[in-house]
Amino acid sequence: MLPKKVPSVKGVFFFGHALEFGRDPLTFMLNIQKNYKRFAQLRIVHLKINLILTAEDAKYVLQENNKSFIKGRAYRVLSMVLGNGMLTSNGDFWHRQRKLAQPAFYKQRLALLVDTISDETNLLIKNWQGQLAESNGKKTVQIPKEMMATTLKIVTKALFGTDIDPEKIEQISFDIDELNELASIQMRTPIRLPLWIPSRFNQRFKTSSSRVHAVIQEIISTRRNILENNPNAEFDDLMQMLITAKDEETGEQMSDQQLKDEIITLFLAGHETTAMAMSWALYLLAQHPAVVQKMRNEIKEVLGDSTTPHYDSMRTLPYSMQVIQEVLRLYPPAWAFSRQVLNDEVVGGYLIPKNQQVLINTYILHRNTAYWDNPEVFNPDNFLPEKIKERPTYAYLPFGGGPRLCIGNNFALMEMQIMLVALVRHFDFDPIETVIPEPQITLKPKGGMKLRVSQRC
Repeated sequence: MLPKKVPSVKGVFFFGHALEFGRDPLTFMLNIQKNYKRFAQLRIVHLKINLILTAEDAKYVLQENNKSFIKGRAYRVLSMVLGNGMLTSNGDFWHRQRKLAQPAFYKQRLALLVDTISDETNLLIKNWQGQLAESNGKKTVQIPKEMMATTLKIVTKALFGTDIDPEKIEQISFDIDELNELASIQMRTPIRLPLWIPSRFNQRFKTSSSRVHAVIQEIISTRRNILENNPNAEFDDLMQMLITAKDEETGEQMSDQQLKDEIITLFLAGHETTAMAMSWALYLLAQHPAVVQKMRNEIKEVLGDSTTPHYDSMRTLPYSMQVIQEVLRLYPPAWAFSRQVLNDEVVGGYLIPKNQQVLINTYILHRNTAYWDNPEVFNPDNFLPEKIKERPTYAYLPFGGGPRLCIGNNFALMEMQIMLVALVRHFDFDPIETVIPEPQITLKPKGGMKLRVSQRC
């Protein structure tokens, strides 16, 4: 049987779907999902994008035939920020980098970071308690800002240890946020100016990028100098593991450029994504007091009143983990990812021509009624073991899938669980406003997210 042509979604002359996609991509693609079964082809000016609508086809692209689908156009924009790190690279280079970095995320390594996460979360709690004591027990908090500040401290200590100038880290954070915003604009702009053109946009990009690379290079050079002068020096951080990692076959280590790219990637991925996920978690819990109470019952039963969660708490606090999984279903920080097909491919009976893009939108896949009952409703029971068994694995992709599954997925889940358990123990959260998701590089709350925080009685 001859393969079918992917059905095209009707667009406007010249622009195709660029205006709708740029204005509100989530609603636009949710509406497409209601009217198409497996694939739908969009057009952004000249660029054709094949939207994947089923878990089966997502599995084929990400796992079963992953070598035929590489990181494409969107990741070329990201590479402007992240360089050629694990998130943006392809082929043998990616595979080598992944092997070098993997030991940094083994269970025993992650277990050592529990105290770092707990310490920074406890500092946040004490800070909030002090503020509440001065404001009659209630305070309006801009949640994403607070979560970003805490996850920034956590990822800084995890990557670099404690001996780093806080002002340098704040500068990196500011500039990466700037680059993130600029890259988001670039991704949604049909026609882009080359970076060599001295536009205001390009000047902002180059300035922030240069500062980030200069600070990271300084940190790497300082560490290398210490190790050259004292080969027995030990540092209990991820950078040390990346600097000393060796290729099993060649014995080669990462160059400074490779180190910079991987560190910037881990800094961004381990900072903003978790902060956004935590923000959405508190927003949803503020609207569902029964879920909060069920969490608290489990926490008290398993941990008592004071025990700190540890790495294995993901198993001993199953309901808390279900809450996190459901948050990541409704508001996945990595809301979409794309691939470029190397040669003509037939996927689910449809022909995807060479060099065209395929797009997997996790936000809409997580709302597909073929896999989820009442998908707009926050329901942690979606992740009961028996419910998980009923669904195709690739119906749920908060960390991607296949060989390119996010290397830091277990770290992110552990960090979220420790933070969420601690905050739910100490505070009540009440909603103030309805928040709309805004898809940038990550899925952010548009205009911020205010919640009323009060000390738990």
